[in-house]
Amino acid sequence: MSQLDSLPPLRESLADHGLLADKSFGQHFLLDLNITRKIARLAGPLEGQTVIEVGPGPGGLTRALVEAGANVIAVEKDARFLPLLNELAAVSDGRLTLVEADALKVDEAALAGGPGHVVSNLPYNVGTPLLIKWLTGPWRPVSMSLMFQKEVADRIAAPAGADAYGRLSVVSQALARAKVVMDLPARAFTPPPKVASAVVRLDPLADAPPAELIAALEKVTAAAFGQRRKMLRSSLRNLGGKALCEKAGIDPNVRAETVPVEGFLRLARAL
Repeated sequence: MSQLDSLPPLRESLADHGLLADKSFGQHFLLDLNITRKIARLAGPLEGQTVIEVGPGPGGLTRALVEAGANVIAVEKDARFLPLLNELAAVSDGRLTLVEADALKVDEAALAGGPGHVVSNLPYNVGTPLLIKWLTGPWRPVSMSLMFQKEVADRIAAPAGADAYGRLSVVSQALARAKVVMDLPARAFTPPPKVASAVVRLDPLADAPPAELIAALEKVTAAAFGQRRKMLRSSLRNLGGKALCEKAGIDPNVRAETVPVEGFLRLARAL
């Protein structure tokens, strides 16, 4: 029997510590270990791998990651959870490191000390900024398995032509292979959010575009999807409009949602 098995159920631990979710942190807890173990499996194999987890809260996913053999670095902004997480660290054979910090400001390269994965049930209010940080920042994860609101997850993985396809789809897919691997209803969480959630698996591309090209891509997609009902010759007018489209080999009369990721990369190169 693992020492982890000696821990009380998560609901009991939360009650013992008098802890409730804080809406200002966008907290919704996953307390069902069957679900958190499935997320860990979808992210795996993690035996001996370094994993950064953001917003562990009471540690449901953290337990599953430690069980899977990962060396977990848990970044938690809410100090209320540190005593509870320290109880988990005490029975984790040195494979759980706790960092009290804002994940938007941490230096992941310094924390991980090399390559690593990110597996997180992300706080809703910082999910997208964190994804962009990991996709475009100096430290690139080996893989990311991230829980978002279902609507955001669908946007990340949407193909051209889909209703959800937009700026986030293009930037994410220009830098990684993205796939929704698990859907979760609101009732899976405590407290239940108003929306469903989903886990997205992202595997960064080996030959990712350089930083200057991504900056140009962000500029092009902001203009194109900022007026998504207009033809590109109109929505991109301030960036060159019809001339930019023709330089990139893109029909200036199409709308942004029909242009595939490679088309936007050509527009960014032309810019």
